[in-house]
This record gives sequence, C-alpha cells and structure tokens, in this order.
Amino acid sequence: MRLKGKKVVSLVHHDFEDLELWYPILRLREEGAIVDLAGEEAKVKYIGKYGVPAESDLAYSEVKAENYDAILVPGGWAPDKIRRFPEVLTLLQEMDQDQKPIGQICHAGWVLISAKILQGKKVTSTPGIRDDMENAGATWFDEPVVTDGHLVSSRRPPDLPDYLREFINVLTEK
Repeated sequence: MRLKGKKVVSLVHHDFEDLELWYPILRLREEGAIVDLAGEEAKVKYIGKYGVPAESDLAYSEVKAENYDAILVPGGWAPDKIRRFPEVLTLLQEMDQDQKPIGQICHAGWVLISAKILQGKKVTSTPGIRDDMENAGATWFDEPVVTDGHLVSSRRPPDLPDYLREFINVLTEK
C-alpha cells in the first residue's frame, strides 16, 4: 500500500475512455490512495464511450488543489468538454505550480493545452493530437509513457500498465 494517505482527484465527463478512467482509479485504490471523481456536477452518472458509468463525487467547482496530492485526466472525447470549465483549468494550473503529479492519457492533453501548462514540457498523447501538443510548446514523443518532472503522460489503453507504474512511482516520491 505505497499510496496510503494520498488523495487523488480524477476528472470525468460524458464520453470518457472507459479504461483510461477506471484502470488508473482501480490501480491507485489498490495501492491505498483515496480517489475522488469530479464532474461538471456532483452525484451525476457520466457514461463512458463504451457504456461504463462513473458517478461523480464532487463538482469541478468544489475541488481545491490543496486537498489533493495528484490529479488524473482521462482520455476519450470527455477532455474536449472538460477543458471548457475555467475552474478545471485553474485547478490544473495550481497543481502544476505546486509540482503535484498530473497524469494525462490519450486526448487528455487537450485539457493541459487549455490550461497552458505544456510550454517546454516533454509529453506523449494519442498521435492524433500531436500537432496540438507541439503547438502548445511541448516536445512530443511516440512512447508508452513520458515523464517530465511531475507530469506523466501516456498514449492509449494498451499503455496503461506502463502509465500507472510510472504515475504511482512519481506520486510515491511526492
């Protein structure tokens, strides 16, 4: 239980990539972390791309960076919705300033782009948003997982084991 006492918030919205939301949550909980789900509204059931539901514990507006040790942003089509909320962008900026672990996979890079925290960072993502990541000032790599300090990024579901192994290592060190 390497993460006992650690608190992580995972963002959610409709059309999240089911595995990219649930696999990290379950792995972190297995390691002893407390993981809360934050959505546009609290206590709302969000449905993933393949029909798996996830109920939010909190609304984005209720999440405070000082209450969490790390944040996860899943992929799918949800990131295009999540990035439209100023409180999410502020949360990511605060987590970034505090050097708290930020995990992003697949299309989740869109949220970090909108938060304007990728300038000069090394990242990966789904190849489909490579140009977006580079235009935001990041250096993009086609690798299963890329870690740049507190930022851990990954490409897609087959990379989840590498992604979580690295994210857990980074969170353990914080």
